[in-house]
Amino acid sequence: MLPPVDTKLPKVGTTIFTVMSQLAADYDAINLSQGFPSFEPPDDLTDRIAFHLKRGANQYAPMPGVASLRQAIAEKTARLQGQQIDSDDEITVCCGATEGLFSVIQAIVRRDDEVIVFDPAYDSYEPAVTLAGGRTIHVPLAIVDDEFEIDWQRFCDALTARTRLVILNFPHNPTGAVLSTVDLDRIADIVRDTGAFILSDEVYEHIVFDGAVHHSVLSNDELRQRSFVISSFGKTYHATGWKVGYCIAPPPLTIEFRKVHQFTTFTVVTPIQHALADFMNSEPGFYDALSGFYESKRDLFCSLLERSRFRLRPARSTFFQLLDYREISDVADAMLAEQWTKEIGVASIPLSVFCESDFTGTRLRFCFAKDDETLRRAAEILSAL
Repeated sequence: MLPPVDTKLPKVGTTIFTVMSQLAADYDAINLSQGFPSFEPPDDLTDRIAFHLKRGANQYAPMPGVASLRQAIAEKTARLQGQQIDSDDEITVCCGATEGLFSVIQAIVRRDDEVIVFDPAYDSYEPAVTLAGGRTIHVPLAIVDDEFEIDWQRFCDALTARTRLVILNFPHNPTGAVLSTVDLDRIADIVRDTGAFILSDEVYEHIVFDGAVHHSVLSNDELRQRSFVISSFGKTYHATGWKVGYCIAPPPLTIEFRKVHQFTTFTVVTPIQHALADFMNSEPGFYDALSGFYESKRDLFCSLLERSRFRLRPARSTFFQLLDYREISDVADAMLAEQWTKEIGVASIPLSVFCESDFTGTRLRFCFAKDDETLRRAAEILSAL
């Protein structure tokens, strides 16, 4: 007889991204739910993978990552954030941002510690906190003129002597919110006399719009000393299936991170690491052009919806656009996302699934990292509602 399973994650089911993508496949719907591009990585990058596959890069890479890739990350960070990062002692290549986030949380969070997240919060944070024995404290973002931003008073009120970690996610998925240097200074002021570390999820670091630039917590000298920064090559190079990311943290924190990382995944696929290093060195401007590329996708999608009944503010970052359907339906967002996938053939993600309490109202998230024809077909269907 099978012994009873005492689950460690009683509140966790199948992730919403898997559910909606499967529903889209079942009903042959246009899938604007899960955040993956419909176009391929650069040919020069995939050619370098083939090159290294045939030249012996098929055994274990060093646990922290291939040295040339860590050096390329350090050089990029110096150029974009004005910080000199030690590639040996402060950078670790990990198995996608998800593993990086998980390993940070397991390394830092102890039983009964509190971890602050800002809702809408990406769904991988809380399960990792739960597995570490911690408690997740949800702080809703404020909604001001249809834009999401940190509610500073609620953030301050949530901090306690038990707060071990504050998880930031900016550029923010799913709302597109960004942080300014003033915001970073304010966060530094708030956490200065606390025992809280910062985990900053910055996977959309190269996708910000309208002339804005991404300000990493690394750019703030004070925050940098207590922060882990996670990023992803999948979002940058249209290759989400490769699951390669990295963690930047000061040496004492990197030591703790690697203690967990080495037993979570140990190392990351070797030929892809070498290929990424080659491409970053030969095409350093690729990520500089990424914001413009996705901004044109955003602008196309939004322009196609100008005459629709949706309310929208063009996204400030990421490759997701929020649409407010309040003038179309009063059905709850999760139910409506499922209904529209089945009935009109366009799949989206409801915002309420990222929140402890449903305060986001009648908003759905649509991914515009798609070819123009797909966006046109989806917008035509949505505009007919």
